[in-house]
Amino acid sequence: MAAATTAGVDVARTGREPARRRRVHGEVPRAQRASLVSRTAVATALTVLAALWLTPLLWALLTSFKAEADTTTVPLEVVPDAGFTAEAYTRVLSNDNILTWFANSTIVTVVVTVLTLALSTTAAYGFSRTRFRGRNVLFALTIAGIMVPPQILVVPLYQQVTAMGLADTYAGIILPQLVVPAMVFILKKFFDGIPPELEEAARVDGASAFRIFWQVVMPLSRSIVAAVGIFVFIGAWNNFLWPFIIISDPDLMTLPVGLVQVRSSFGIQYAQVMASALLAGLPLIIIFMLFQRQIVRGVATTGLGGT
Repeated sequence: MAAATTAGVDVARTGREPARRRRVHGEVPRAQRASLVSRTAVATALTVLAALWLTPLLWALLTSFKAEADTTTVPLEVVPDAGFTAEAYTRVLSNDNILTWFANSTIVTVVVTVLTLALSTTAAYGFSRTRFRGRNVLFALTIAGIMVPPQILVVPLYQQVTAMGLADTYAGIILPQLVVPAMVFILKKFFDGIPPELEEAARVDGASAFRIFWQVVMPLSRSIVAAVGIFVFIGAWNNFLWPFIIISDPDLMTLPVGLVQVRSSFGIQYAQVMASALLAGLPLIIIFMLFQRQIVRGVATTGLGGT
């Protein structure tokens, strides 16, 4: 009875019912309505962007299952009258060069990823923990390398690699890809966030600098190292420009370069090209699905906001 009297007084004074009674009557507070509208707008925008991103992929998938004659019909047909066929995949997989190019891409990508992680982690740890003259200048030059488009370096890199006799070799493909300033910066920012007291305790126990780096710092950095490794792997696997320039031997071509060679006397075989491209992207999709948690965790804990 007293509660009802109090509620009546509140309504008489303010002209409004208490928030609890408004919720009971089914009314949604203004803040909740605004939040619902914003979430709906974001979901709609993300759905549209996802549809725009998936449309070319869906078209490539449909084209890969068409006969070659149906890929160039005018007007274009989403579903051909003759139906779908896996002939393009059969021809691609029966081509020995595809397997060679796939093996070359695997070798190059794995070596680039491993060596890049080794160089980037040690360089980033050195910038984070070591104090030496010119450290800030050297780190600034490293960061400046992020702003240099890789296309500008193609000509001097080509001259240097050919002068060393590394053209048409695995080393010629791999070595110019090992320095990635962006990854050094990301790793350095993460190492800055690791408490130095952990390293000081290990140093008091007699651990060497390398042992501290390998047994203390690296186990704490698994998430960011995994994320960086996946980014480097994807970049090396998809790299087309540099292998295309430095390699002319078909037996040493990587998969992105080899796909350009999927031609016949009748011109480009679009169904085979699409089938080859989807097969080439399949390893990346699998890796991302397996390690997406590490990617998100690594990016979230990078500490780019300042540590």
